[in-house]
Amino acid sequence: MSALASSEPDKVGTEPEKPSAGSETAQGSAEIVILDASVLIGHLDNNDPHHARAVSLLEATVGQRLGASAITLAEILVAPARANRLADAHAALSRLGIQELALGDDAASRLARLRADLGVKLPGCCVLLAAQEHAGAVASFDTGVIKAARKLGLHTVE
Repeated sequence: MSALASSEPDKVGTEPEKPSAGSETAQGSAEIVILDASVLIGHLDNNDPHHARAVSLLEATVGQRLGASAITLAEILVAPARANRLADAHAALSRLGIQELALGDDAASRLARLRADLGVKLPGCCVLLAAQEHAGAVASFDTGVIKAARKLGLHTVE
């Protein structure tokens, strides 16, 4: 069961505090990192098989802006919603500094084109479109999403 879905409030994973949106990393990059649900769920759920990897990935992004599409955020909020823990989930996302990102004009057609051209499932296409729309790097544990991002010329974070 997800840490956010459990009845124990102390089981929510520790989140590194994120700096303000315009800050830069030691490498001087102010690029936004677009997070896939696999990274967010892995981070927030102490029992997820990707938990340690997700925590490490997010620690490595300190100083960079973090974002996720509204669809990605909705996907990760389902378990907390079922467990009546939406406030806890929102607080965890806020501590991480996650920005909810719009997918832009003509999102439906652009998502359909990505799905048709790349064969990635629709949630992955939302990550790819958000990265295109916001000039961001893709962070995902889904190898199909990472391969598609590279095919599109997007930067990736693993």
